[in-house]
Amino acid sequence: MTLLAQISDLHLDGSERATRRAIRVMDYLRALPRPVDALLVTGDIADHGEEAEYEEAARILAAPFPVLTCPGNHDVRAAYRKALLGQAPDPGPVNQVHHIAGTTVLMCDSTIPGRDEGRLDAQTLGWIDATLTALPQDAAALIAFHQPPVVLHHPLPDAGRLQEPHRLAELIHAHPQVVAVLTGHAHTAATSTFAARPLIVGPAVTWTLRMPWEGEGAADRDQPPGLAFHVVDDERRLTTHYRVVL
Repeated sequence: MTLLAQISDLHLDGSERATRRAIRVMDYLRALPRPVDALLVTGDIADHGEEAEYEEAARILAAPFPVLTCPGNHDVRAAYRKALLGQAPDPGPVNQVHHIAGTTVLMCDSTIPGRDEGRLDAQTLGWIDATLTALPQDAAALIAFHQPPVVLHHPLPDAGRLQEPHRLAELIHAHPQVVAVLTGHAHTAATSTFAARPLIVGPAVTWTLRMPWEGEGAADRDQPPGLAFHVVDDERRLTTHYRVVL
């Protein structure tokens, strides 16, 4: 069994509110009686993409378990690499593979610099294909990136969803190792399907999306930060539990 936590959309901007909410979630995760095998952070870690924001993120996200990240549309690749990952400030896609307690996690870069919508470019799609091809047919793999590839029925995330999702769908259909797709960006805990696999949208730390049937205004800042727990069992089945952190 692999136990993973997922948080998304911290939007750290140096403000006391953003910092407090991110610390609250991390304190909750660090205090669990059974530590998670890893934490996935699916983008928009910084709000302005500044090095100082990633330096704060590195301090807040420090944990006794692996912390796996991918960028979102608010993130800036060079600063993200330098201040958060400790790498050379290269502007290319940030794609990383991790092997966690029997599950392979692909943290993918779906960002288009300067744009809200996402796209998995040819380099990233080739990397996903090669990474999955190298796995045994009965392996369990999760693909994580920022922008959801499906309509979520709210104009804000739907205007910034993943473009050309059929290219990823074709890859997933060719690789039975993929158990599920995990994303962020929408600021709402949601589930759907994509390429005949579960699609899990992680809740946001900073604020929660108010759906059209819930009233006016997109950002509900009174909702507490959320997180998801994902369990991948020995039958390669994904089970997700959502929590809010008061």
